[in-house]
Amino acid sequence: MNLLILGGTGFIGTHQVRYALERGHDVTLFNRGQRSREMLDGVTYLLGDRDKDDYHALAGLHFDACIDNAVLVPRWVRGAAAALRGNVDHYTMISTTSVYASDAAINADESDARESYAGIDVMSKLPADVRADMSLYGALKAASEDEAMRQFSGITAIIRPGLIVGPGDESDRFTYWPVRMVTGGTDGLMLVPPREDPLQFIDVRDLAEWSVRMAETHTTGVFNAKGPDYHLTVGTMLDTVHTVSKSDVVLCEASHEFLAANAVEGWSDLPVWIAPVGDTAGSHRRSVARAVEAGLTYRPLATTVADTLIWWHSLPAARQAKLKWGLSTERERVLLALWDQR
Repeated sequence: MNLLILGGTGFIGTHQVRYALERGHDVTLFNRGQRSREMLDGVTYLLGDRDKDDYHALAGLHFDACIDNAVLVPRWVRGAAAALRGNVDHYTMISTTSVYASDAAINADESDARESYAGIDVMSKLPADVRADMSLYGALKAASEDEAMRQFSGITAIIRPGLIVGPGDESDRFTYWPVRMVTGGTDGLMLVPPREDPLQFIDVRDLAEWSVRMAETHTTGVFNAKGPDYHLTVGTMLDTVHTVSKSDVVLCEASHEFLAANAVEGWSDLPVWIAPVGDTAGSHRRSVARAVEAGLTYRPLATTVADTLIWWHSLPAARQAKLKWGLSTERERVLLALWDQR
């Protein structure tokens, strides 16, 4: 297969490239060339700027499939389609479950209502506009999906991951848990959310490898790409991290009421976790049945934990010194004292 990856040097793309090469495919990357990269045999590197509708490097080239990793705005889809029209047999867009208008429903599938983009001049928007106003993110992703379906009619797969984790994850959301346990938490203790609460996320390698297989088979449709394919709980995640990290940290399970009363936020203070109540009741309980039927598979959680730690310890000391998300030692110490006094 002659595979084009738009992007290809970031978090997902790096794993897609290696997997595609392992499977004997010819890979072409198209991006601005702003990231440092390892030059790999079997990969063709093309430069262009999608913000400036600069797709000249793709002129006259034919590809069996294209995976578009970096779409934030629909004009990027339209520009890619203009450059590739008649010269690509399958198109995959990596979207997001943030396109959904609500996370209240439990086990909602891909037919769930999406964010509206009515009243937004979507074709004028650039990625910088989204980064400046993240309230546009879900709506513009939804608009990008619709543009993909129009421009690549009949040959499109839309993949909607949630939180993507594993080696190379610069968000630190999942990474917080194994790193904090390895480093001893706060005085040997860690505040954790209720163990029975559900969780969903996906190892970047599972997502990357499945997207390549979808391109190989020219599978079309819309797919939620969360994981795993069983009911994962906070407790199972914590126990797995605890075992893999060989940590002696004592986990202090707080209640929903305590966390709310003390303004402890899901996703930021206690990363990955979101309280499964009200408007977020289904945040970590979306149906992935369609993706599993289409061949999405999951590696063991213990593997993701172990490999995340190996990657983290390979980073410069300055990067390891500060996690981007999670409770600080000072705040966790206060909260642990309050929990002990309840």
